[in-house]
Amino acid sequence: MGPPLSVQGRFVVPPGRDLALAAAVTAMSAGLALLAEVEVGAHRPDLPGWVLLVATCTALAWRRPAPMATFAAVIVLQLPYHALQNAHHAPVPATVVAVYSLAFAGPRLRTALVVGGLLGGLMGVLTTVDMSRVMDILRISGWVIAVALFGEAARVHRNYLSAIVERAERAERTREETAARRVAEERLRIARDLHDLLAHSITLIGVQTSVAAHLVVSDPDRLDREAVAEALDGIAGTCRDARAELRTTLQVLRAGEGGKDGTGPLPGLAGLDGLADAAQSGGARVELAVGAELEVPQAVGAAAYRIVQQSLTNAVQHAGPGVRVLVEVGYDEDAKALSVRVTDDGPAGGGQPLVPAGARREGYGIAGMRERARSVGGLLDAGHRTAASGFAVAAVLPCAREADT
Repeated sequence: MGPPLSVQGRFVVPPGRDLALAAAVTAMSAGLALLAEVEVGAHRPDLPGWVLLVATCTALAWRRPAPMATFAAVIVLQLPYHALQNAHHAPVPATVVAVYSLAFAGPRLRTALVVGGLLGGLMGVLTTVDMSRVMDILRISGWVIAVALFGEAARVHRNYLSAIVERAERAERTREETAARRVAEERLRIARDLHDLLAHSITLIGVQTSVAAHLVVSDPDRLDREAVAEALDGIAGTCRDARAELRTTLQVLRAGEGGKDGTGPLPGLAGLDGLADAAQSGGARVELAVGAELEVPQAVGAAAYRIVQQSLTNAVQHAGPGVRVLVEVGYDEDAKALSVRVTDDGPAGGGQPLVPAGARREGYGIAGMRERARSVGGLLDAGHRTAASGFAVAAVLPCAREADT
């Protein structure tokens, strides 16, 4: 690409580099006209010859914005120049530059047709006038073809370099977009982990604290110290579990700082018993039905763990202490998928839920569960039960058992 062309009205002003080239070719042609030996029957340029020669060279200043028009102008201006028998070798540099510029601009078919037509016309004219000029025709044709091929080679090389640069820029953009996407995905994953962890732990701590406070306030004279201690132990255990899991999650952020990965293992189906115990310490009655010898890929196990964790959190948060929750996890051989279903029967004793169903909006919890399921290619459905009170979450997570792979 050359420097930009300035436009004044409809007249295109060539850049300084092209003007310098036209001036250099003019000087070279003038030197040939004044110093080189003049052909037999010709003479050094007279005033009309100089005007035509200078005009021929000046036209080269527009060789890049209009290569075809420049080539045509050079040829047309040379016809009267040669017809007046001025020194025939003087315009050769302008012709070389015009042919090269035409071939360099392309396309290849136009160059072939124009150069072929020029040589054909030249051959027809010279052989009609003087058959003894056959050697001159071959010599002229040779250098015209050579210049055209050189311009075509330069054009191909330019296009090749442009293609390499474009591919490199596209690859760089792709790498940047991929890195940005991975960062966004990792941030979203960490946000989901933190939400699930904190929502679960804070909900259970809140419920356990309420239970302890109720035991202390309800009947101070007959304080059940054992029940209070159990409630406080539950709070302490929940804090310990939350602290350990939070440390594991935060290590993801620090993995690149120390040069080694300290993320630790992902939670899986083996941790469902701990989730059930934590929910029961918050007052829920959890029944866990997990298929025997369930060995699934780690990512699927982690997704199932988080879905159950958030479902238990929602049940305790919205239905309150005493809620009955059934957690069913099994492998569907026909569908080749892990099936996860969590149902609760609503507030204990048929009371009012802590958050009315009409006022309850789908927050980050259910959206996060759906994202968990989609992350392993599965589906999740969540909503109020139609045949009974309570809430139900059902997920299907496609996978193959590790023992089968």
